[in-house]
Amino acid sequence: MIFLRGQKKLLKKGERIDQLYAEDIQIIQSAEVFSFSIDAVLLANFARVPKRGKIIDLCAGNGAVGLFLSRKTNAQIDQIELQPRLAEMGQRSIELNHLENQMTMHELDLKNTFDVFRGDSADLVVCNPPYFKELPTSIKNPNPHLAIARHEIHATLADVVNVSARLLKMNGRFTMVHRPDRFLEIIDVLRANRIAPKRIQFVYPKPGKEANTLLIEGIKDGKNEGLRFLPPLYTYDQTGNYSEDLRGMLYGE
Repeated sequence: MIFLRGQKKLLKKGERIDQLYAEDIQIIQSAEVFSFSIDAVLLANFARVPKRGKIIDLCAGNGAVGLFLSRKTNAQIDQIELQPRLAEMGQRSIELNHLENQMTMHELDLKNTFDVFRGDSADLVVCNPPYFKELPTSIKNPNPHLAIARHEIHATLADVVNVSARLLKMNGRFTMVHRPDRFLEIIDVLRANRIAPKRIQFVYPKPGKEANTLLIEGIKDGKNEGLRFLPPLYTYDQTGNYSEDLRGMLYGE
């Protein structure tokens, strides 16, 4: 928890400022509505980021992924988030990090994306979407903010990929973090929307455990050949401490 001089005024009740030391980014969070997870850090580090152009961050939450990417590029970064409170928190984090000239948070339903953005305009689209299907049998978090972030209540996997494909320029990249148990569905949806899968990496809690996170990159109108499976990535080592890779992502070690 960090309260630097002159920053308390940026916070509202129940909020705190956390820091990703590796990227020197401060981010406003609240356990009441949303806090970024390791998945956001993994996605920001997996993405191959253009030096310039346009990046669009879908299902942006409190803006973590776009904020982390900002240190890697001079590209313009636009973020789209449905929930007003999260979008407003994300905009304050942009101001906190003095990134107003590079980043913009848009409070916007994914389905209305093209009321604001042109198609075929993005060099990279990143997304940390809701992971769980919205089914009659789904057990959802009673907190509506968390339920929307985790379940496909307002946007499905197909919605996310379709919007991303329409946003991307030819040969633009789509990069997403998701769950391994939906791997085959993800591949099918990507290919149905003219996005050729190109890089895949599975993330494991620690050696000897099953993968619990999937990182995937595709290229719009890319060739079918050339798919690469990257080496496994571990979150923790056998002693329960962050792995060397994760320490580098979190602390720059």
